[in-house]
Amino acid sequence: MITVSVLYANSDDASFDIDYYVTKHMPMVQAKLGSALLDSQAEQGLASGTPGEKPPYVALCHLHFDSVEAFQGAFAPHAEEILADVANYTNIEPTFQISEIKPI
Repeated sequence: MITVSVLYANSDDASFDIDYYVTKHMPMVQAKLGSALLDSQAEQGLASGTPGEKPPYVALCHLHFDSVEAFQGAFAPHAEEILADVANYTNIEPTFQISEIKPI
């Protein structure tokens, strides 16, 4: 199983509409990815590991798929529409990482 993580880095000029993200963007993403998407979580950054410091990320999202191929097959047909919606909730360029989930 793999996780596609989408990270939105914090900065002094970062703008992020978490309400739009969780009520409009993520439901659209879930609908577009369909049954290939096994699970997903959205996170809002609260703080860093150092008291009083801003979180390094304003928000993160984790999307779980059986394989990289399953993700690519589900995402590719909708990539343009999904990525075009980013401007509706943030001025941050998202960073993507694909990771293999390892049991612990």
